[in-house]
Amino acid sequence: MRILVAEDDTISRTLLERTLQRAGYSVIAVENGAQAVAELIKQDAPRLALLDWVMPEMDGVEVCREIRRRKEQAYTYLILLSSRESKGDIVAGLESGADDYLTKPFDLDELKARLRTGHRILELEDHLVEARESMRFQATHDLLTSLWNRGVIVELMSHEIMRSRRERSCTAVMMCDIDHFKSVNDQFGHAVGDDVLREVARRLHNSVRSYDMVGRYGGEEFLVALNKCDPGSAVSRAENLRSIIGGRPVQTANKPVTVTISIGLALSTEFAECTIEELMHEADMALYAAKAAGRNCVGVAQPGGIRSHIEEQPKETQILTP
Repeated sequence: MRILVAEDDTISRTLLERTLQRAGYSVIAVENGAQAVAELIKQDAPRLALLDWVMPEMDGVEVCREIRRRKEQAYTYLILLSSRESKGDIVAGLESGADDYLTKPFDLDELKARLRTGHRILELEDHLVEARESMRFQATHDLLTSLWNRGVIVELMSHEIMRSRRERSCTAVMMCDIDHFKSVNDQFGHAVGDDVLREVARRLHNSVRSYDMVGRYGGEEFLVALNKCDPGSAVSRAENLRSIIGGRPVQTANKPVTVTISIGLALSTEFAECTIEELMHEADMALYAAKAAGRNCVGVAQPGGIRSHIEEQPKETQILTP
């Protein structure tokens, strides 16, 4: 593990550096507090630090306070070194953000033992962060496809639509459904069905801009929100997604499977007075119209009704091929 040593006395700094290197540490040695802070705020900063209390520019206590102020960084285990032995000094050092306190002269074996304790605490911290991030991911993402789950995609889309209405821009809402998906499970099994869902999700995600949103709405249905979308290009954007899904077979673990999608499209500018739920309902009704029109096409919701947008396509793209 890498460790920072901040000590203004050259002899003490050299002794610490050599001792820690023999103990297996990779050592970065500096001679004042300002240099210590500069090293500890780097992207790949050491996670362990030995800080002398009395140093030029910034003392060890000031370094501790500065590092603890930067809460966005990974946790750094800080040990203060000082010849001050009073209870008041120890309390002041620990309250500044130090994790441990050693008085000079200190026993090198005791220092190594305390560093091992710091190492264990950092490992525990990393495990806790990893567990927290895993729980956060599971709470916000669909575990099969890794897309946003239904609750999150609807919430994000709702915020985006409200923002677009304030800014008088357009959000395109698309309900996408895999055609004849039940037949995929029936003919090839649910494992192949899962492969199809993952690949369709991947293609949808990779076919939109970084600031657009894609989520799994449920089953074989996906919700796509195109932010700041030009209303005149919304249908072509939907057709592009449809052609990307149906343009080539999905390579599953067993065999390639050709699938297509139907899309229901609704524009926030066309339904400016509708609630978010009503706008999603319009997109859903457009999806049903696309399916009724023969699937593998785009249904467009309009205030006066729904029209189907069907481009010429080979008939075989509308059926499953084993």
